Amino acid sequence: MRKKGVLYLIPALIGDSATDFALPPSTQAVVNDIRFYAVENLRSARRFLSKLKISTPINDLEFAELNKRTPTNEIEEIVAQLTNGNNVGVISEAGCPGVADPGAEIVSLAHEKGIKIVPMVGPCSILLALMASGMNGQNFVFHGYLPKEKHKRIKSIVEVEKQAFDKNQTQIFMEAPYRNMPLLEDVIKHCKESTQLCIATSITSSDEKIVTRSIAHWRRNIPNINKKPTIFLLSS
Repeated sequence: MRKKGVLYLIPALIGDSATDFALPPSTQAVVNDIRFYAVENLRSARRFLSKLKISTPINDLEFAELNKRTPTNEIEEIVAQLTNGNNVGVISEAGCPGVADPGAEIVSLAHEKGIKIVPMVGPCSILLALMASGMNGQNFVFHGYLPKEKHKRIKSIVEVEKQAFDKNQTQIFMEAPYRNMPLLEDVIKHCKESTQLCIATSITSSDEKIVTRSIAHWRRNIPNINKKPTIFLLSS
């Protein structure tokens, strides 16, 4: 029986940090032995692998697209690489595959096929923000993206804040960078003055900024986080 390949989940850089700051040497060793990649964005994945200075020329690698629009039959074709004995690396746009990024579907299918899955160590903005927030790290929930529509977004913010108080639970959410300001404005307008809000922007970048203050403080000092990758955390 042919030995199956291994599915490696490879965290990509989330800022402009050097690779040796954000990624351990083991990641470098793994990518040097992979010839087939399933990636969210081909251009950024090629740029990331080039930054890692892998030993294999980029043009000798094979890439398949893996995002929310990838049909199931194409995901099955990627998994076929694994069943045929080839290792496959999954790379999302930034951060960890399968965590607020594509990857879960191929991992689920790999489990069904009895394929070994190896999550590599690397940066995750959600956990890094939680670590630096000073908020409850024993009880927290990640909501992903809140609704785009204003009235639904406001309703979600109110519900999220209620959970923070009722459960003593850190509430984590995010938004597309170009929609940061409308979300922030709604949060500071509709939450209680005493509620704590951590704004974590550009994590691992040279202009990284992670600050926790009360809503009352943020109302007097609204930061400009337009187009900056940001994680928001709320607590009582």
